[in-house]
Amino acid sequence: MKYETQKVALPFFMVAMALFTLQVLFGLLAATVYAWPNFMAEIMPFNIMRVSHTNLLIVWLLIGFMGSTYYLMPEEAEREIHSPNLAYLQLAIFAFAGAAALVGYQFGIHEGREFLEQPFWVKVLITISFLMFLFNTSMTLLKGRKTAINLVLMLGLWLAAVFWLFAFYNPTNLAVDKLYWWWVVHLWVEGVWELIMASLLGYLLIKMTGVDREVIEKWLYIIVGLALFSGLLGTGHHYYWIGAPSYWQPISSVFSTLEVAPFFAMVVFAFTMFWKGSRNHPNKAAMLWALGCPTIAFFGAGVWGFMHTLSFVNYYTHGTQVTAAHGHLAFYGAYVMLILGIITFAMPQLRRVQPYNQVLNMWGFWVMTSAMCFMTFTLTFAGVVQTHLQRVLGMNFMEVQSQLELFYIMRLGSGLAVAVGAGMLLYSFFGPAREQVPAGGTQMTSGAGSA
Repeated sequence: MKYETQKVALPFFMVAMALFTLQVLFGLLAATVYAWPNFMAEIMPFNIMRVSHTNLLIVWLLIGFMGSTYYLMPEEAEREIHSPNLAYLQLAIFAFAGAAALVGYQFGIHEGREFLEQPFWVKVLITISFLMFLFNTSMTLLKGRKTAINLVLMLGLWLAAVFWLFAFYNPTNLAVDKLYWWWVVHLWVEGVWELIMASLLGYLLIKMTGVDREVIEKWLYIIVGLALFSGLLGTGHHYYWIGAPSYWQPISSVFSTLEVAPFFAMVVFAFTMFWKGSRNHPNKAAMLWALGCPTIAFFGAGVWGFMHTLSFVNYYTHGTQVTAAHGHLAFYGAYVMLILGIITFAMPQLRRVQPYNQVLNMWGFWVMTSAMCFMTFTLTFAGVVQTHLQRVLGMNFMEVQSQLELFYIMRLGSGLAVAVGAGMLLYSFFGPAREQVPAGGTQMTSGAGSA
């Protein structure tokens, strides 16, 4: 590590991976209920499994973003973190709030709004923790070097905090509630989080390819422009059927279609930098994640999103398993793979060893990614069948569910494979650090100027 306070990232990554493990376990429980509806019916209702699964995903990704920011900010700003102790304190507050929410869910304590189920006092704690994080990282940035990477990253994080405030607005009118609810849920994942994604990806490519920073930063500006241009009005594809004015249907059909553009630009960006670069960085596993992330994000968020974003298609497909297919692959490609790539890159330096367990890490990559792709195809086919039976032929919901049992069993199988891949990754991160540098790779030092 070039800066000692980069080690602040390590506990963030450890907490994030612990919550990631829990998220996978709750996902397996929920997938089992789809296949066998009475599974654990007397112990834990399905809605509790689902809310635990989705909330854990959001929380560990946020902690992963924070850890990634603490890791890269000293190098980009060329100075130590403003206050490491403040970072540890805000992690403790955030982890306590998340754990309290998760335990509360098991006893039915929640506000009932999807993704925003956290009780009010938990939301307050999350806000306090996030503001402490923003203060700490912003002070580091203000006193240090400003680059396109750290400026875009902080812009994305501040905007995420601003849109989070709409989680506190809970009007009694359901249509108005849904209107602002999407300002958090959609504008995070298909708006400001894309800024965070682009900047973290840019950081990885600068470090691993050796391509001139100015070239990568120009790409970054293009991607940021495309993400904001398409993502803000693209939010309207959630307004089709909630009582909003009908003009959202043509407007959002156009802008939602354009949401493919920033993800396609990120694919071109990553592979162009890879071929222009030296390609001899010793951490081959991190490079694999850096290339895989935009590729899977393009298909999950871009292609699968486009498949049902036009209003006349969405009329039939919204709320079906097509949505679940899109959601799973989009989150996995855009954000899960990104954080796992950052951790793969950072862990050798945080543990002050050479890149290690890379073969196991890459096996984890392929097992998890293949399983997620299989799950996506399975849910897509299930969604097409569901759309035809339920929305075209008019069969009732539960009758249709009984016709999808085979797809749900296949989805459970792919979920088990994801768990196996996740286990490989966790062992490669935190297991014994055996030195393992692929042939042709240069050695990496742990001192200043490494990586």
